[in-house]
Amino acid sequence: MERKIRVLVAKPGLDGHDRGAKVVARALRDAGMEVIYLGLKRTPDEIVATAIQEDVDVIGLSILSGAHMTHFRDVLEKLEAEKATDIIVVGGGIIPEVHEVELLDMGVKALFGPGTPTEEVVESVRNLVEGKVAAGGD
Repeated sequence: MERKIRVLVAKPGLDGHDRGAKVVARALRDAGMEVIYLGLKRTPDEIVATAIQEDVDVIGLSILSGAHMTHFRDVLEKLEAEKATDIIVVGGGIIPEVHEVELLDMGVKALFGPGTPTEEVVESVRNLVEGKVAAGGD
């Protein structure tokens, strides 16, 4: 039997609103993925260490605080330092369109704004992981 897709969902920084992250985590779980919900106020170090320890395929960051550029950059840099760039990074929250382009150029693979249907998130995560496996990444 094939291994389930493993996703870590986390809220970096001081953002204290996690309803959207919990909705997405449940949708991914209901779609058959294994989800580790790390919760609120996590540091990039905690997020990356947990992702590596849990052998996840995807890190999903939920950011509503406006600190998205810093948090995504820090997580991507820590993944690189740990030689774990095979872990896909996606995110959601309030992210201005101009920053979306920068984040995608930085290495974030997908971004989901408010109101994105959960089915779209599930399909995107599945396609990203399947594309990585097809390319020989796992």
